[in-house]
Amino acid sequence: QVQLVESGGGLVQAGGSLRLSCAVSGRTFSRYGAGWFRQAPGKEREFVAGINWSVGSIYHGESVKGRFAISRDNAKNTVYLQMNSLKLEDTAVYYCAAFVGSGSPRPNAFEYDYWGQGTQVTVSS
Repeated sequence: QVQLVESGGGLVQAGGSLRLSCAVSGRTFSRYGAGWFRQAPGKEREFVAGINWSVGSIYHGESVKGRFAISRDNAKNTVYLQMNSLKLEDTAVYYCAAFVGSGSPRPNAFEYDYWGQGTQVTVSS
């Protein structure tokens, strides 16, 4: 079984920064792509950022471009999301997800095979 465990969420003031981490463990597979999604109360799950295995392809959602950055360390099986200039509307539960293979980052939740349990990010004024 594959496990994804997010960490790094919390309460931060608007304009501040947080870095989320996602540790991937369990049944190993040779290559996987990863992504971050978020879901605010009463809203649909939203794509935040995606990255492929080789780190040669990275996508960021329009609402976070220029503020958030996804990265990964394959040696540590960890995916990161650096979040800067946080806004009130960034408040949500953030989920890490992974798909098996070396394909391009995927913006749709149904394209991912494994999910973490989520970590809460709350931005205050």
